[in-house]
Amino acid sequence: MSATSSGEVFRPAVAAEETAPELTFRALLLGAILGIVFGAASTYLALKVGLTISASVPIAVLAAWALRRRNQQRAILEHNIVQTTGSAGESVAAAVVFSVPALIYLGYPLQVGLTTLIALTGGLLGVLMMVPLRRYLIVKEHGVLRYPEGKACAEILQAGEKGGMSARKVFIGLGVGVLFKGLQAVLGGVKPTLEHTFAKFKGAAVGCDFAPEFVGVGYIIGYRTSVMMVAGSVLASFILVPMIAMFGAGRTEPLLPATMLISAMDFGAGGTSIWSNYVRHIGAGAVAVGGLFALGRAFPSIVTSIGASARSLFGGAGSAANAIPLRTERDTPTPVLLFGALAIVAFIWAMPAFQMTLLGAVLILVLGFLFAVVSSRITGEVGSSSCPLSGMTIGVLMATCGVFLLVGWTGSAYSRLALIVGAVICIAISNAGTCSQDLKTGYLVGATPIKQQGALLIGVLASVLAVGWTAYLLNVAETREMVLAKPFAVPSELVARADHTTRVKPDETKAADGSVTKAPLDTREYAYVRLSKAELPEGVAEGAYLVDPATNQALVFREEGIGAGRLRAPQAKLMSVVIDGLLTNRLPWNLILLGAAIAIFVELLGLRSLTFAVGVYLPIAATMPVFIGGCVRWLADRIYKRQPDAEDEPEGTLWCSGLIAGASILGIAAAMLSFVKGYDSDAGLHPYLARLSKFAFANENWFGVAVLALLCALILYGARSSKKA
Repeated sequence: MSATSSGEVFRPAVAAEETAPELTFRALLLGAILGIVFGAASTYLALKVGLTISASVPIAVLAAWALRRRNQQRAILEHNIVQTTGSAGESVAAAVVFSVPALIYLGYPLQVGLTTLIALTGGLLGVLMMVPLRRYLIVKEHGVLRYPEGKACAEILQAGEKGGMSARKVFIGLGVGVLFKGLQAVLGGVKPTLEHTFAKFKGAAVGCDFAPEFVGVGYIIGYRTSVMMVAGSVLASFILVPMIAMFGAGRTEPLLPATMLISAMDFGAGGTSIWSNYVRHIGAGAVAVGGLFALGRAFPSIVTSIGASARSLFGGAGSAANAIPLRTERDTPTPVLLFGALAIVAFIWAMPAFQMTLLGAVLILVLGFLFAVVSSRITGEVGSSSCPLSGMTIGVLMATCGVFLLVGWTGSAYSRLALIVGAVICIAISNAGTCSQDLKTGYLVGATPIKQQGALLIGVLASVLAVGWTAYLLNVAETREMVLAKPFAVPSELVARADHTTRVKPDETKAADGSVTKAPLDTREYAYVRLSKAELPEGVAEGAYLVDPATNQALVFREEGIGAGRLRAPQAKLMSVVIDGLLTNRLPWNLILLGAAIAIFVELLGLRSLTFAVGVYLPIAATMPVFIGGCVRWLADRIYKRQPDAEDEPEGTLWCSGLIAGASILGIAAAMLSFVKGYDSDAGLHPYLARLSKFAFANENWFGVAVLALLCALILYGARSSKKA
């Protein structure tokens, strides 16, 4: 037992001299499986709405339930290894989706191999860079840094050790998520978007995606955050879009950056032509400035963290340097960590897929460590869910682009390099924060640090494949390709520096009877070139084209799934805005600065602008289910007499964690139906499964509202105290 600086007495669940099952094969296997499941779910969630949820608490619950020992032998350390291994999936997924898809916005194809390599190297670097800080941040600062999620996981593991914790809520939520998502995505029993437009209010529309996973997210993040998010969408849907529709109705020429008349554009709650041409740029500017404000608020902690950690690392190891450490004090040796980090950076520099320069490798090493310190410290102060990952990544990208400008590296040729540097660091700092949280849980339950650190590395190795392939396949599932009737020539210099890729879908022919025939997939290598309006012939849409490198003729127009339709990836768009704005100066600055002014206005009101800005960027149909979930949380807190939006509300949080996982996994499975023979891409449903869509009520708004109301009632019931169940 030891006293902390705050007077708190620390009693580890397992004593330093006690032996208990810990780094077992079954714990690593279960943790890896859960990491893959929650990592894939987080990837899907972040691509659709730009949010993720912490998977540590539900994984801790499932671990305590699944690995119970019948011989009364204590297993809390084994359960902790499951939680440690599995939590890496969500951490890596969030950072990958927040950064890597920006390649698409910058004019490069999303490749599963490169995505996996970025996730792998960044995830491993995050662990290696954080571990040297453990003694300072976790041990010496115990009682000062709260680590709220880490503490919650420790309490759950200890409750499970005593036999008082059940995973029933998680499993019930998972089943409900599969049921409700399957009703819409597979059986077509509910409209995908419930929408209403206003005849006397041109341009205005209200809607709600039928997305059980978003409702669960809204419950977990709480009422206040969900209100801020939907408020941004209300501004966009009821002010910005109607103003553009009204003032642009009489124009006889397109208003840049659009290539069509505003009077010919469509609009709606799901975000269509007016949103994609104008509002998304305004939202991107608001998100960028909101991220800068978040970074500014964290700046004092950044300075404190770097200074305190430097004193801890270089201030001398103390008199116990030659003593044999207790089991609970054994860390991975510092030379191993240093060599490992240098080896990974050297691998990034040498691997052709990265196209990395020496300067970029040095920036990864320096900025990666500095921001790993920051991320670990801020996670200790406010938790991983509130850690400003986007803001820190913006800071990394601004610093990287600033260095590039100093050495004369300007233009789109360096945008890919800047993004890969930023993406590796983004994943590293995200995983560093999660790593520090997991090590805090281990400290509270008496785990062996070196074994937990090994589990963290295994968790990264297991999750990166799931994250990379999930992002890639979801993008392909939503991608549309169109063979050009009139090919056109592309400048040879653009083709020469382009990445190469293949077609992702075969050509389809739809017969009169509704059957779909697919031609063999074209596997030729094409240059992938994104062309602006100034680089295109008159009347040709700007976007990505597949160009025959032998003739420099553009043959296929490709609309990537990410960035269009349902996979908007708002955080990745933000990263591309920062890079493109600094290196190429090709952005519609009037729209970007309008969004920046909106974010500043919100900050002057005394509110946090980043969440509001994400709402401006996302259509109201995407944020409305999040708001509905937040309203259910508000109602549950009042009915069950709980502190509003408290971080330690386990009942509804566990239920909704299962709901999110079940609905997200089913959503991924439904998206994968596009690879099944006979899939009708126009209907969006598999003909052998879409049974309910034939009934008239399935296409009525009232039915969708009724089903959502039933889901809300189930969440409210599931949020009650387990003691009353």
